[in-house]
Amino acid sequence: MKPLESLLRIFVELHPEDAARAFETLEFGETVRLLKGLPVGVAVSLLERASPQAGARIVEQLDVERIRELTSAVSPRTAAAILHQLDEAKREEVLGGLAEGTARPLRELARYPAETAGAFMEPRVAAFSIDLTVQQAISRIRKTPREALHYLYVTQRDGRLIGVLNMRDLLLAAPRDPIEPLVVRDVVSVPDTMDRGEVVKMMQDRKFLALPVVDFDGRLVGVVKHDQALRAGQLEAFEDLQKLVGAGADERALSPVRMVVKSRLPWLYVNLLTAFMAAAVIGLFEGIIAKVAALAVLLPVVAGQGGNTGSQSLAVVMRGLALREIIPGVKKRVILKELFGGLINGVSVAIVTAAAVFGWRIVEGDPMKGCVGMSLVIGLAMVINMGAAALSGAIIPLALKAVGRDPAQSASIFLTTVTDIVGFASFLGFAMAFSSWLLPAG
Repeated sequence: MKPLESLLRIFVELHPEDAARAFETLEFGETVRLLKGLPVGVAVSLLERASPQAGARIVEQLDVERIRELTSAVSPRTAAAILHQLDEAKREEVLGGLAEGTARPLRELARYPAETAGAFMEPRVAAFSIDLTVQQAISRIRKTPREALHYLYVTQRDGRLIGVLNMRDLLLAAPRDPIEPLVVRDVVSVPDTMDRGEVVKMMQDRKFLALPVVDFDGRLVGVVKHDQALRAGQLEAFEDLQKLVGAGADERALSPVRMVVKSRLPWLYVNLLTAFMAAAVIGLFEGIIAKVAALAVLLPVVAGQGGNTGSQSLAVVMRGLALREIIPGVKKRVILKELFGGLINGVSVAIVTAAAVFGWRIVEGDPMKGCVGMSLVIGLAMVINMGAAALSGAIIPLALKAVGRDPAQSASIFLTTVTDIVGFASFLGFAMAFSSWLLPAG
């Protein structure tokens, strides 16, 4: 085991990012065994660079003593991600065995909901009291870890954020001068309860290297760094993509089978229920389908176009929500824009579809009246279904957001239900209305 440990240590030291990626691609059981046997320093290096959620799920399977070793050695942010994954009893057992100085900040971080700025901020921050002199501030800077020196924040004695210091101004000032006149007070901060996505967007839009995080009273509690925000943004995008189709937000390519089943099966049951609902609509028109077999052939065409139209609308609205482009005052405009866009596209597609169906039925030898009737049926159904699909693609995520639900959560499943039911009902309903045109005379 010693040569293997040495090899792993060298690999992690020379290629830490590659080692973390390789660590995440191992089977779940293998990663658990690996973390049990690795030296703490090597295990910490892997956990710091791996996905926090993936690392936390693996650490959760270790015994309490090993979890204590790792949580006391990793950064507070990574430790908080691990503690979030544990049930309350096990979390308290882990924290209870740590030194009070280590456990206190971890308890503070663990209390934040996972989607807030407080949950992924770095609590170690370069902060200086406003009553310091230049010499005292420089002395403290020398003792501050390099990774905490993105900005030099200045606070009141009670910890309330006042502003930032410019390093150049600090170095050019006289050693005995107070730092107060050097403070730039126009500083942007975010509350610790702000949604993760909003923090990421703010950092991307304004090109900040870091953003200070404050509590309800304005006290500085941490900082969100650019690399953390970038990673959080990527993670949120991947999670939304997976939730959109009913997969678990935390699921990975090599997640254990039990996680795959647990996260996907409930939504597959929902999908099954909605499929039966769509099938029931078709069953209502069983008589006309039995008499006009061509209707069964064209059903997937109507449903498919509706599904594609709805997906386009859903993708645009989801992007608008993610980027905070859709504010309360523009929701009506967004909905109307998608509706009219869907209807116009529906008319365009309906003309082409009707012409194609007309030609097909002529070749099949149908009478002229039947060819015209079938073209009218599918053309009208296409316009209605594509308009309804575009409207649903806009309304579903907005409605979920309005009731406090995640708009990414399986929206595509509900959208498919609407487009299938509306598509089948409109197509077969028009077929019933024009049945005298479709059915052979006599």
